[in-house]
Amino acid sequence: MSVVLILGSGPNVVSCRDWPRDPFDRIVAINNAWAVRPDWDDLIFPDDFGRERQPIDLRPGQRIIRAAEYVPLQNTLGGFVYAGGTMAFTASYWALAALKPKVIAVLGCDMVYPKGNETHFYGTGTADPLRADISLRSLEAKSARLMAMAAKQGCTMVNLSQDNSRLLFPRATPQTVADTTPPPFDMAAVSAALAEEERLGYYVPSGKYWKEEDRFDTRAIDSLDQLWLRSIRLPET
Repeated sequence: MSVVLILGSGPNVVSCRDWPRDPFDRIVAINNAWAVRPDWDDLIFPDDFGRERQPIDLRPGQRIIRAAEYVPLQNTLGGFVYAGGTMAFTASYWALAALKPKVIAVLGCDMVYPKGNETHFYGTGTADPLRADISLRSLEAKSARLMAMAAKQGCTMVNLSQDNSRLLFPRATPQTVADTTPPPFDMAAVSAALAEEERLGYYVPSGKYWKEEDRFDTRAIDSLDQLWLRSIRLPET
């Protein structure tokens, strides 16, 4: 597997409707993004995603990825409290663990929700990162962690959006996506962050971390986020 494209529900996801399929070996849609283009391969959504919002007919080769499949795979790479409770991060960790790609490219996953504007390609939806959620205290740190974990497997995370983004992923285009390489990262900082995760032990095998929220110390999570932010050596802008 070389290049995986993950489609979220941000307004700019519609820009990919006319993109050729050739640069991408697999297309993973999140939640409603299956409606953006018909040639997706995998559709991933949480168990509370309404049946009325799901596709009725699947093409040959298309499949739906449910919590029973993605929760164990995300747990192998850190679990939900550490890795982030958004479906964009979940889909990325699932793709990293299940598909073993060289590049994971995302579009429509910027997680920027300006007031008064359409927040999703289908209008206005519920924005997960605006929830008071223990796993979403720093989206930037969660994206740094994902980049580092991907880089350890020889995979590059890139953002095909040209808009403002909470993600720290380097930018790319469909034309350059296959040639991208992981950014430099500080292995000592990564090791320190992983050691701190192990010490904290904030793992929830079921993935339902919100049911155990009382045992999590937000100050400890914030300190951990700072370690992850220091792990990636981003280019000067």
